Amino acid sequence: MKKAIRIFSLLLIATTIMIACKKDKDPASTDLFVGTYKGDVSYSKDGGVITSSDGKITVSKVGETYNFFFGNNIPDITGVKFEKSGDNSYVSVGNGLTGIKIDASTLKMLVSKDGATWTANCTR
Repeated sequence: MKKAIRIFSLLLIATTIMIACKKDKDPASTDLFVGTYKGDVSYSKDGGVITSSDGKITVSKVGETYNFFFGNNIPDITGVKFEKSGDNSYVSVGNGLTGIKIDASTLKMLVSKDGATWTANCTR
């Protein structure tokens, strides 16, 4: 019986993850979202620059808060709020984290905060 419950639980978790990670899912249309955007990514601070033409940003959304997790030793950006701008695209607002635009297929970013600059031009 325990084994059946464990298998059922794993199937339920896997199904939830697959639904949350669906490529054509719009991050704004749900309270739970995880997606990966790929493309040009850069980060600069104190004269040091990290760039990648095949960079990857994993975006997660829980409730109204978005988090951006970068590869390539680029610091993450967390706790970002968005508001709707136009036809199903969203623009970041508040606390020095403006300059991010996201929809179901694209992520564009130009963020400057605390002497650091993140840029991204990515698709999903």
